[in-house]
Amino acid sequence: MLVSNEFDEIRPYYDEEVPEYMNKLLADPVFARVLKNFFVDDAKIQEIREAMLQTRNVESFQLRFMMPFLENILNSSTRGLTVGGLENLKKDESYLYISNHRDIVLDSALLNVQMYKYGYNSTEIAMGSNLLVYQWIEDLSRVNRSFIVKRNVPVRETLEASKLLSAYIRQTITHNGNSIWIAQREGRSKDGLDQTSPALLKMLNMSNNQEFVQGFQELRIVPMTIAYEIEPCGNEKVAELLKRQSDPGFRKSEKDDLLSMISGLKNQKGRIQIQFGTPISRSELKELSAEGHINDRLKRLADYIDRQIYTNYRLFPNNYIAYDLYYNCNKYIDKYTTEEQKLFIELTHQRLKLVNEDRAEAMDLWLKMYSTPVYSFENCCQHDPA
Repeated sequence: MLVSNEFDEIRPYYDEEVPEYMNKLLADPVFARVLKNFFVDDAKIQEIREAMLQTRNVESFQLRFMMPFLENILNSSTRGLTVGGLENLKKDESYLYISNHRDIVLDSALLNVQMYKYGYNSTEIAMGSNLLVYQWIEDLSRVNRSFIVKRNVPVRETLEASKLLSAYIRQTITHNGNSIWIAQREGRSKDGLDQTSPALLKMLNMSNNQEFVQGFQELRIVPMTIAYEIEPCGNEKVAELLKRQSDPGFRKSEKDDLLSMISGLKNQKGRIQIQFGTPISRSELKELSAEGHINDRLKRLADYIDRQIYTNYRLFPNNYIAYDLYYNCNKYIDKYTTEEQKLFIELTHQRLKLVNEDRAEAMDLWLKMYSTPVYSFENCCQHDPA
């Protein structure tokens, strides 16, 4: 692995730094309260503290704490997780997984559980600095192989921050041999529309010292799709969209993001599917870059990633039910049962009771969030040049 202090402010912590940060976490009074909230039993808390003091590297931390924690989340709040497309990946290769984004913590965390389960190296995770509302969250995240994407920096610092991030991602994949997960755009999808931002690809291209094709080929981009049968923070997303409609200047607080993280972990999520697409090949990149300005090429690449995400998205009965309700039709009535429709409507009313806003508008946003993946799949297939 190439070690450089150039990336110290954003990189994950190294193995040799883990004991230091275990001690820092245990000395943090806020983290102590977090442990108390999660584990009421003093004996259990003491057991965890002692185990943390014995943790000497990143892998040990992940196996002792993160894997059991996430397995417990899967057992207590899901109906199971399935994975497809692993045959597209080589275990000795590093990849850049560009993924749709539905839950703050779980999208990438569940990916790492599966990578370990199937014998792949765990993946470094891009995490926005806006989520690191306490020092203990930053320390815990960076011990857990997360690196920082700087958000809300002054305009004059934005370019340098993007260049640093781009260089870090490229070095990690091409020289350090680690894979990376990054969301296709800033922030989670709240309306069900998964679209890759050309700005993300522009950032990745900042560290490219070669031609367009060679530069993106060495990143080994794999579009990744995650689908939840039940949106982990669906009612919170609806509430936020309603606030933005009534107040275009609305900005979430740090507390809002923290509450969403907790809700995503606790709330029922039903079945979950992670699907890997195929690595974008040199010939595909050549076709995408055949003509036009750099911005045109980036837009075509973004659209290509989207097509893989849309076609690989697992559509659950809830998605088809929401589509028929939203568009007032019976187009997909053969995709679900009367009982499944009844359960989805009950879930809808249960979750929207938590949204203290206009019910008709809330219902509209809720159904759109669930139905949009169906619309995206339809639209993708209708316009697929193949």
